[in-house]
Amino acid sequence: MYERILPARCSGSWSVGSMLVLMAIRKVRLLGDPVLRSKCNLVDDPASPAIRIVADDLLDTFEDLQKMGGGGGLSASQIGAPIQLIYIVLEGPAVMVNPEIVDIGADDFLYWDSCASFSNLLVRVQRAFHVVVRYQDLEGKTCEVEAEGPRAQLLQHEIDHLDGLLAIDLALGFDPFCLREEWDEHHSEEGRHSEPYPRIGPAHPEFRF
Repeated sequence: MYERILPARCSGSWSVGSMLVLMAIRKVRLLGDPVLRSKCNLVDDPASPAIRIVADDLLDTFEDLQKMGGGGGLSASQIGAPIQLIYIVLEGPAVMVNPEIVDIGADDFLYWDSCASFSNLLVRVQRAFHVVVRYQDLEGKTCEVEAEGPRAQLLQHEIDHLDGLLAIDLALGFDPFCLREEWDEHHSEEGRHSEPYPRIGPAHPEFRF
C-alpha cells in the first residue's frame, strides 16, 4: 500500500473538489529495497484522484532528481507505490499508466544503463533497438508511442521496473559494470550505446569470446 506521508519538502498543490492536495518530493527507493522487486499492480481507473496523487508525486520527485543530473524517467515503484505507472521524457514529458511493449523491431543494441535506484553504477545491457509501447494517459485514453535507440531503451528500462526487474539483472558480457565516476573519467556519453545489430545472426563483436 502506498503510504503518502508528507515530507519536509513540498513544491506545489492541486485541488480535488474542496480538498487541497500537496505535491511531494518522495524518497527514491534504492537497490535492496524490497518494493523495487514488486510485481506492480494494474491501475483500474487512471483518472482517479489516488492515481493523480501518485503521478504528481512522481513528477515532483523526477524534477528534483533533474537538479542532480537524474535520468529520463522514473517508475512509481521507485517512490514506494507498486502500481503500473511511469513518468518519462521522450519527445516531451508523459505519464504512462499500464504501459506495455506491443511490438519490437528485428535489431538489438548495447547500452550502458543507469538508474536512480543505484545512481553510482552503470550496467551494460542488451535492448531492442525499436519498440512500440501502448499505455493509458491520466484520463484513461489509450495511446501508443514508437521509439528507437536510447529512447527505446529508456522505455524498456522503466517498464522493467513494473515487473520488479532491474538493469543489474540484465548485465551482459565480461566486465558489465562501471562506476559512474570511472565512466566520466575514461569514457564519453556518446560511447554509452552501440550501433544496432540483428537479433538473429552473429553475436555482437564485443561478445565473441
